[in-house]
Amino acid sequence: MEFEVSYQLDNEQQFWDELDDIVSAQCQTHGLIDDALRSYITFVTTYKAEEYLHTEYDLARCSFKLLESALFSAHKDYIRRQIVFSLLEDDSPDTLHLIVALLLFDGRNNEATFEMMNEEGIFPRLVELIYGQKDDGAGLHRMLLELLYEMSRIQRLRRQDLILIEDDFVQYLFQIIEGLSDDVNDPYHYPVIRVLLILNEQYMVSAHDPTPSQNPNNTTNLTNKVIKTLFTSGSRYKTFGENIILLLNRESETSLQLLILKLLYLIFTTPSTYEYFYTNDLRVLVDIITRNLLDLPLSATALRHTYLRVLYPLLAHTQLKNPPHYKRDELSRLLAMMTATGGATEGHFGAVDETTKRLVGRCVRVGWLSGNEADRDRNGEGAGEGKVGRKSLGVGMPRGMTSSLSVVEVTTQRERPGVLTGSRGKEEPDKQANQGLTGQEGRAMENRGGGGGGHREGISVSASTNLHAESPFEAEGEA
Repeated sequence: MEFEVSYQLDNEQQFWDELDDIVSAQCQTHGLIDDALRSYITFVTTYKAEEYLHTEYDLARCSFKLLESALFSAHKDYIRRQIVFSLLEDDSPDTLHLIVALLLFDGRNNEATFEMMNEEGIFPRLVELIYGQKDDGAGLHRMLLELLYEMSRIQRLRRQDLILIEDDFVQYLFQIIEGLSDDVNDPYHYPVIRVLLILNEQYMVSAHDPTPSQNPNNTTNLTNKVIKTLFTSGSRYKTFGENIILLLNRESETSLQLLILKLLYLIFTTPSTYEYFYTNDLRVLVDIITRNLLDLPLSATALRHTYLRVLYPLLAHTQLKNPPHYKRDELSRLLAMMTATGGATEGHFGAVDETTKRLVGRCVRVGWLSGNEADRDRNGEGAGEGKVGRKSLGVGMPRGMTSSLSVVEVTTQRERPGVLTGSRGKEEPDKQANQGLTGQEGRAMENRGGGGGGHREGISVSASTNLHAESPFEAEGEA
């Protein structure tokens, strides 16, 4: 028999009072817990379309009524699993909206929730819902995108789940971006872009950072559908390229900078996508990279190395190699400063490590910078870099062919979500961006909207999120 509940409410305060009563139930058995959860979900979804739930803040408030309750605290593992199972089974848009909100807000503060979702095979279900719920309201659709992103960025996805991603799904995401306005602050832009960025990273990890259990003799390539789409249809999806450059310009969360740089690296090392960007956008990208190289704190060594690894193919492979050569003198001076010893420049960049010297040396030897078109890749380190993209695409790679050291290093550079990249001469951004929210609500609502997470001008992402110590995406040192 279905569980039914009926309420007569006269005002909004009665709604919140009744919700408090529901989540305050004392439950000692799984059956009683299930009854309380059904009562909670039915009550909230009944009034979701009514006058008491106007905004996403109201939905978040409903979610935290349960997540901060004694009921949840006493039975959190069981309740989480029941909510995960509900996501697998329920198709009602209103119910899905509440379930997704619960998992998203809980997971942002407790990574065990996202790990449980991965164990229970939630990723294919999220892909299915994102593709199938596009007409059931922007709020639900955006939250599904955010949940897929948050779940995927703290752990390695299963190879069998990545295999299930169809070309049509990735193309659909690109089409959403093309169909929106040119305003990068559109609340739809950022979640869609982040999903494409995290999918690209997952493909890279699968190809270049295999798990110990993965069979090294497995010759079945996993096609990177993000790069494949840009390879086959990049001219149709130029807005995406423009927006990731804008996001790199404003992003101060290290993990998101790395996600953007990883995709840029593959684009500039895949021959068929060398010229995906407009020339003017490439010039803007040069300005951003040079500014960030000058502005990164001394402690950001791994991030600096990643910027240099992207800078080399950007200068060597794209339209920038053709005259008129953009800011050749400025680039030469910057690269010389980065490896100088003694004087003011060493004070700015500190002691120069061997990896920085090697990466700067590669950039310096780019033909149009050095003045000698034949003087490039003398040490052989750049050899085969054009083949990196083919391995990432998963097509046409001969057996035994390996990528360069750089692609492995780019792939394995990781940072915990929420960690901000410092800026020389500026104070650290505030850690609490949502002054109108407190406690878990403030932390969970931080990254929402299209503002780009952290921002070079002061919009911040909280670094207070509870992070799992053994996440496979934690920061790693330079090899």
